[in-house]
Amino acid sequence: MSVQRILSTALLAAGLAACAIERAQVASDAQAKMMGLTREQVLACMGPPANKAAEGATEVWSYGSGNDFTQASYGTSTTRHCTVNVTLTDGHVNALNYLGPTGGLLTPNEQCAFAVANCVR
Repeated sequence: MSVQRILSTALLAAGLAACAIERAQVASDAQAKMMGLTREQVLACMGPPANKAAEGATEVWSYGSGNDFTQASYGTSTTRHCTVNVTLTDGHVNALNYLGPTGGLLTPNEQCAFAVANCVR
């Protein structure tokens, strides 16, 4: 393998890692910044949820998120994705939870950023 090819591969890997780190930060920020948003604001920035559940004044809206990144290691593979659960009480966000294989060791919840990014800009 030529030095140029090794360097190109290293630069590509570094660029991809930087994107994943940025997405992890967006997902982390959303868990604080989205608190208090109204139902209408969530619909405007995330769109309609894939699933809804309600009990009294509390609703949970679920969204699928991610780019279906697949990581292979030691003969197994894991496809990363995220389910974003937005909990609303009396029409306002009071919790934002992430479920699934949402990211890597250094990029927790990075797959969740795809769904919440428009809400924190």
